[in-house]
Amino acid sequence: MAYTTALDRHLRIALYSHDAQGLGHIRRNLSIAHALRRSGDALDLLLLTSAPEAAHAGRPSGCDIVSIPALTKDEQGAYRSRHLSVGADHVIAMRQAVLHAALASFAPDVLIVDKHARGLRGELEPALEAVRRAGGRIVLGLRDVLDDAPVAVSEWKEARTTRALENWYDEVWVYGDRLVHDPLADVDVPDRVNVRYTGYLAHGRPDADPVTPTSGSPYVLAMVGAGGDGAGLARAFARAPMPDGYDGVVVAGPHMPERDVDELHRLAADRPELRVVRSAPDAAVLIADAAALVGMGGYNTVCEALAAATPMLVVPRVAPRREQLVRARALEDRGAVDVLDPCSLSPGAVAAWAARAVGQPARPVPDLDLSGLARIPDFLADLVGTHRQESRHAA
Repeated sequence: MAYTTALDRHLRIALYSHDAQGLGHIRRNLSIAHALRRSGDALDLLLLTSAPEAAHAGRPSGCDIVSIPALTKDEQGAYRSRHLSVGADHVIAMRQAVLHAALASFAPDVLIVDKHARGLRGELEPALEAVRRAGGRIVLGLRDVLDDAPVAVSEWKEARTTRALENWYDEVWVYGDRLVHDPLADVDVPDRVNVRYTGYLAHGRPDADPVTPTSGSPYVLAMVGAGGDGAGLARAFARAPMPDGYDGVVVAGPHMPERDVDELHRLAADRPELRVVRSAPDAAVLIADAAALVGMGGYNTVCEALAAATPMLVVPRVAPRREQLVRARALEDRGAVDVLDPCSLSPGAVAAWAARAVGQPARPVPDLDLSGLARIPDFLADLVGTHRQESRHAA
């Protein structure tokens, strides 16, 4: 499917992610960028992210990256600069200026915004206005779960999301299966905004060459996302006896504090069957080849496990938000994953689950919609085609 604009140039697609906690947002946008690239050659893709190291590692051809100053969250959920000695207001102002300059200059035909309709603390508003003035279409992409219902409703209102949708947006794409969980059930979406459910962005993720070293023996895998708050699970896994004949591989994540990574290496020093890896650009390959997976339950890890039908034990994050818990319980109800309450986390609990998981025959794959990446190019074509028809009628 080849896309061209009325000006006979490549269709321009921009994808924004705020990337304040972990790498989930940019990984989701990268998967979408690859899916769009596979749909046709006449595309220029621009990723706007504060995690350029993740984006550079897996960006498709015809895709460039704009790096914005990085943010992180403290233990209370407040944002601050990840690297610079400036206040939160200062770094937000810097990000806003970069975003506006990049998007006003690029003039995308379609802007896909991950999660925050106004950008983080409204940083995207001037850019949204510029894109609309230039005739671009704007899509809000939402993961399958926002949070538990009271928090989701409160944050939706606090972020003035309904007003943002009314002012700037054409469509909302939900990256999940509505029959498992509907993140829009309790929030207000304007009637004029078209809502589409893509299904999980699971099947069709970009291929990666296997680069993480393993012994060649079957293994149980632990993944804790970017690792900023995953040390507890990683330690429990590193202390858990592996099933007979199986190795253990734990991916610490690029944001795990060095002291916690050092502790994992000390635990592995006396266990030849245990390997500690700092990061894994081939995460999907590792998950597909694993006999079983223990993880925190972020969107991308869960999608990759579902796509590979790898048995997964989810030990979800429950603070400062409960998104992973809501996702885990909804999928557990469908028989797709097992769930361990973080309060019950221990090496013994991990070991007992791993022994069961590798010793049982593969269970049937639940009836879940995992084909979101195959639908997004068609959704884009519909959106651009409708826009062109409206433009012709207006002319």
